[in-house]
Amino acid sequence: MTEPQVAVGMLLILILAIFLGFPVAFTLMALGVAFGYYTYFDADRMWRTYDRAVENGADSWTLLETWVGGLFNNRIFDLFVNQTFSVMSNDVLTSIPLFLFMGYLVERANIVDRLFTTLYIATRRLPGAMAVAALVTCTLFATATGIVGAVVTLMGLLALPAMLKARYDVKFATGVICAGGTLGILIPPSIMLIVYAATSGVSVVRMYAAALLPGLLLAGLYLLYVVTRAMLNKDIAPRPREEDVGDYTTGQVAWMMFTSFVPLAFLIFAVLGAILFGLATPTEAAAIGALGGFVLAVAYRALTWQRLKESVYLTARTSAMVCWLFVGSATFASVFAYLGGQQMISDFVTGLDMSPLMFLIVAQLIIFLLGWPLEWTEIIVIFIPIFLPLLPHFGIDPLFFGILVAINLQTAFLSPPMAMSAYYLKGVSPAHVQIADIFRGMMPYMGIVVLCMVLIYVFPDIAYFLPNLLYGN
Repeated sequence: MTEPQVAVGMLLILILAIFLGFPVAFTLMALGVAFGYYTYFDADRMWRTYDRAVENGADSWTLLETWVGGLFNNRIFDLFVNQTFSVMSNDVLTSIPLFLFMGYLVERANIVDRLFTTLYIATRRLPGAMAVAALVTCTLFATATGIVGAVVTLMGLLALPAMLKARYDVKFATGVICAGGTLGILIPPSIMLIVYAATSGVSVVRMYAAALLPGLLLAGLYLLYVVTRAMLNKDIAPRPREEDVGDYTTGQVAWMMFTSFVPLAFLIFAVLGAILFGLATPTEAAAIGALGGFVLAVAYRALTWQRLKESVYLTARTSAMVCWLFVGSATFASVFAYLGGQQMISDFVTGLDMSPLMFLIVAQLIIFLLGWPLEWTEIIVIFIPIFLPLLPHFGIDPLFFGILVAINLQTAFLSPPMAMSAYYLKGVSPAHVQIADIFRGMMPYMGIVVLCMVLIYVFPDIAYFLPNLLYGN
C-alpha cells in the first residue's frame, strides 16, 4: 500500500471507531500513535543504542532495559509530547475553563426559573407569550453557558411543564426549547467559536464580532416564526387567562425585569463588550465572567459548597475533554498529513473543478451529515481541519466559512435520528411526550437555519459589518 492509501485507511478506521462509540479523544490519540509508529519507524535509530550496549558487553538486565527503551525510540512519541505541550500552553484555549465555570455557576444560581417567569409576565400580551419567554430565556441562558445539554435539560424542567399546563401543543412547545437551547454555540461568548478560532488560526475577537449579528438574526427568525405561528393557529398556543398570569402593574414588571433579566444580561454584555472593544483579552474577559457568575450566585443566595464543587468538577471534566480532543486531533492530523492524506484530498477536491459556491454547498452538506452522529467539538477539531487548507484555492475567507459552520452546527442538535437536543429534552419530559413529537417540533427550525445560512451568503456584510467597523478590513 502507498502512504496516501494508508492515510485513507487511517481515516476510515477513525470514522468506524466513532460510529461504534469509542471515546473520540483517545481514539484519535491511539490511531495517531499507532500509525505514526509505522510512519516514523527507523530501525537504525531504534537499535543504535542497543547495538552499542552489546558491543560494550552490558549485562542481561541492561540489555533488556535498552531493548525496551529502543521500542519507544520513535519520533511519534516526540511529536505526541510536543503536541500536548502546545495545546496546554495555548493562550486561546485558556479562556475555555473560565467561560465554562461562569456557565456552570449561572446554571446553579437558580436564575433561570425567575428569568423565565419574569419574561412570561412581561410578554403575556404577545401571541405565544410563554413560547416567546422560553425562547428568549433559552437564548440568554445558552449564551451564558454555551452548553446545549444543560440549557435544554433545565428549560425542559422549568418551561415545558408550564407550557403543557397552559395547553400548548406538544410539538410546538418542545421545538421551541430544543431550538433555543442550541443558540449558545453561535452567539458570543461561545466556546465553539473559541475552538474554531484555535483550529483555524482566526482571531477569536474577530470571530466574536462576526458571529454576533448572525446569531441575533437566527434568534430573531426563531422569534418571528413562533409569534407568526401562534397568531395563525391560536390552538397551539392559547392566550393566558388573566387569573393564571396575575395582574401586574408596569412598575412591578419593570422591577422584576431589573432583578432577574438585567443582571444576567449585563454580565454577558459586559464580558462580550470587553472583548469586542479591546478592553480585555478573551481569557481576561472570561475571568471577569467567572467572577461575575460567582457574584450572581452569591447575590441570589444560591451558592452552596456542594454547588461550587459541582461547578469546579464539571468545568475540569469538560475542559479536559476539549484539551485532549485537541491533543489527539493534532497528533492524528500530523501523521495523516505526513502520509499524504491531506494532499490527496486536496488534489481530489481541486480536480473536481467546483465553483466556490458549489464547494461551500458540498462542505456544508458534509458538515450537516456529520452532525447526525457527532458532537460539534468532534466536527470542529477533526473534520474542519480537512476543509481549511482548501479555502484559499476557492478564495473563501476562513472567518466567513466559520460563521456558516457555526450556523450549520445548530442542525447537529436538531436533525433526526441523532438529534441530541431531542434526547436531552425527552429525558426530563413527562411520559406522554414522545420522541417523535419532539422531532416533528424541531423540523421547522432546521428550515430556518438553512434560510439564515442563505441570507448570510447573499448578504455577507451581516457577518463582516461589525469586525470591519471595529477593527478595519
